Amino acid sequence: MYPLGLRLDGRRVLVVGGGAVASRRVPALLAAGADVLLVSPELTPALQSHADAGRIRWEPRRFRPADVDGCWLVQTAVDDPAAAAEVTAAAEERRVFCVRADDRDAATAWTPAVTRHGAVTAAVLGGGDPRLAAAVRDAVADGLASGALLPETVPGHALRGRVALVGGGPGDPELITVKGRRLLGLADVVVADRLVPGLLLDELRPEVELVDAAKIPYGPARAQEEINRIIVDRALAGAFVVRLKGGDPYVFGRGGEELIACAAAGVPVDVVPGVTSSIAAPALAGIPVTHRGVAHEFTVVSGHIPPDDPASLVDWPALARMRGTLVILMGLKNLPAIAATLLDHGRGPATPAAIVQEASTGAQRVLRSTLGAVTEAALAFRPPAVVVIGEVVGVLEKKPGEDVEEP
Repeated sequence: MYPLGLRLDGRRVLVVGGGAVASRRVPALLAAGADVLLVSPELTPALQSHADAGRIRWEPRRFRPADVDGCWLVQTAVDDPAAAAEVTAAAEERRVFCVRADDRDAATAWTPAVTRHGAVTAAVLGGGDPRLAAAVRDAVADGLASGALLPETVPGHALRGRVALVGGGPGDPELITVKGRRLLGLADVVVADRLVPGLLLDELRPEVELVDAAKIPYGPARAQEEINRIIVDRALAGAFVVRLKGGDPYVFGRGGEELIACAAAGVPVDVVPGVTSSIAAPALAGIPVTHRGVAHEFTVVSGHIPPDDPASLVDWPALARMRGTLVILMGLKNLPAIAATLLDHGRGPATPAAIVQEASTGAQRVLRSTLGAVTEAALAFRPPAVVVIGEVVGVLEKKPGEDVEEP
């Protein structure tokens, strides 16, 4: 095989077939800027959405040889050998390369196993063995993500002088986004919260400066000012700084304050959303925050300030009157006051409630209770923990093998 990178921006690519294989191939063609013509009597819902949005042109019929005219590449995604052979013959006659999903030996081009890492695209051909190609591709992807395959001159190259606010997810290192992990592998400086997945920090390159934000002195306000100063100063000195946070940067993560500080100093910022524990923790405990016929809404609030404190911005009486799911972050300490306020303003004591401690980690604990009894049960739990209140707590059956505590 002769490997080659095709520049398809604005060039016509014909896809024949509207099934699962086409659903896999079309997004990559669109990402490359290709002008996609898809010919098939029927489409999968995913392909139909592309057609409805005008991203592809769909001809709802069988293939005609003239469809190849003007095309730079043909992707045959049908499982009918006779139909595929007709497409191959038409492409061969017009000297257009043709990929065959059903028979690689009859094709004039192969689709490699691909991984993308920023500006790097790695394509692997396995000599006709797709499993081998995928295995090597995955190993390359891991090496790029960890920085092991990047030369020392690459990390931070085009990103020097920039800051990325990256959400690390609820605790499991595999729950960080692909982009977040990629940027972490390119970082010169990492400023990390105490709740970030520790294994992600263990994968940093030896020369990366790690700033433990949890150990910055002063009170909360002064500590945040110091974090802002460190981020800005390191970026202005030419480093690529990743501000790594547990969960999502903008869900009670002060990411907005850090972005404002960077903007004031003229430092460009990229924001990488993370999996927030407000949704992930209940999900990992077998609790959907919404469920058809049970909850059509969910509200996420911070419980770090008690309801009767003048500094609280939460309308607790209004939340008590709502029928949906209430998710409380950082509320374990003030849970007695929160529960009492909700009960005083209309939530029933029998309303299901749950506590999920250290979700997605080996220390995860789950307790199901009721609003009237959860306060006493919470004494055995410690932060970080998420409290869920609402009928969704009991809507799913207990998962086999799940360690669930009852009051």
